[in-house]
Amino acid sequence: MSEINELIKRIEELRLNMIKTKEGRAYTDPVVVAASQELDEVLDRYQEILMKKAVPTNA
Repeated sequence: MSEINELIKRIEELRLNMIKTKEGRAYTDPVVVAASQELDEVLDRYQEILMKKAVPTNA
């Protein structure tokens, strides 16, 4: 499986986890914040890969 596909799968897993984690908690709850930060890291990596593919480099 490609890295992009793996990231998409991981993003979906983390998104569902965050939804479950948020139930009954405030958005500022440390557990919710940690879940959000973990999702953000994977989203950042996904965006970074997409940007590299979109911008050709002078090699």
